[in-house]
Amino acid sequence: MKVSQFGRKMAVQSGIGQLMDDLGAALRDQENVLMLGGGNPAHIGQVECHFRQSMMALLQQGKRFERAVGDYDPPEGNTAFIRAVAALLREQFGWDVGPRHIALTHGSQSAFFILFNLFAGRYDDGTTKKVLFPLTPEYIGYCDVGLEPDLFTAIKPRIEPLDERLFKYHIDFDRLGVTEQIGAICVSRPTNPSGNVLTNDELTRLSDLASAKGVPLIVDNAYGLPFPHIVFTEAEPLWNDNTVVCMSLSKLGLPGTRTGIVIAREEIAQMVARVNAVMSLAPGSMGTALVTDLVRSGEILRLGREVIKPFYESKAQQALAHFRKHLEGVDYRIHRPEGAFFLWLWLPGLPITSQQLYERLKARGVIVVPGHYFFPGLAERWSHTHECLRVSYAQDDNVVARGIQIIAEEVKHAYEMGR
Repeated sequence: MKVSQFGRKMAVQSGIGQLMDDLGAALRDQENVLMLGGGNPAHIGQVECHFRQSMMALLQQGKRFERAVGDYDPPEGNTAFIRAVAALLREQFGWDVGPRHIALTHGSQSAFFILFNLFAGRYDDGTTKKVLFPLTPEYIGYCDVGLEPDLFTAIKPRIEPLDERLFKYHIDFDRLGVTEQIGAICVSRPTNPSGNVLTNDELTRLSDLASAKGVPLIVDNAYGLPFPHIVFTEAEPLWNDNTVVCMSLSKLGLPGTRTGIVIAREEIAQMVARVNAVMSLAPGSMGTALVTDLVRSGEILRLGREVIKPFYESKAQQALAHFRKHLEGVDYRIHRPEGAFFLWLWLPGLPITSQQLYERLKARGVIVVPGHYFFPGLAERWSHTHECLRVSYAQDDNVVARGIQIIAEEVKHAYEMGR
């Protein structure tokens, strides 16, 4: 069977496809697989209790459940939820947004497919524009969403060594140039995979640069502020008329509902809604039905600040302690965990590639994600891309502890065999 260029590009195995296949295999064989590779959030009892209560209210109050599952929402998404989000952002953060600034999507992945292809790719005048990632590594899910080839370009970061075998990536503004070839700038904050949180100054400088060049700054806020608030350092959320903020209910604890939130100036939000109508008629309703009351009351902010953030921050420190114990004697560094729920392990001079290390770990029942997938658009060769692993610490403590022990064993074996 022959397929189109679209089919050859989109229907082949990709990094994000491999990650989700691994996640599915781990769910089927939970007794024998230590899943430290996926982006699935932890099951936090206090948070899930709220979702259960919301579901009970849906079932017991009038026709709320029937409306949630039996009626289409408009292409921009559930009206009540959108109004609640707009009110929350205006009242709590002073953002000048109303309902027409917001459109929902089937998860953040769909949002980035739409946004990247709106602003990058081939234009009517024959020119081609790209999405610029000013800091790499970046999210694995970006890599294959472009309909045009070579849709991305990226800048290597500055690396700041820190005490206790930590390090931090910074944007290299001296090398950052926004040419006429750029259609949009995109960052994730916190950054997936490294857990890096761009400083307020870095984000403001990017916003000013994007505005001066007349291109949007897209901020992937899946783990960030104001919710789910998986941020362990001082940071302020940012939105303005030239910024597109993409949020999600997934890392709050509802990945199965596939609910993405795009906050942008009105014409961008309306374009996203129109693409929704073509691709899927309308976004799903269940996630918004479960969370609208939490947004209206502001409880969603308290849960992030007082429950979700400290939960993951504690698990980050536990995972760090495990690596420090088991990798003693190895030349390694870990990106300072500032948010999200991953540790980014850097193994300078690793004698095998991160893909080969991934295969060895998979053979022992430990699933991680090899680092080379996280550098979309980086044209220059860089050994660093093959020396890193993304390790999730969102799973149960015993799973994380055992998985890190096996990772350390395989890392030490690789260095010993490479001598």
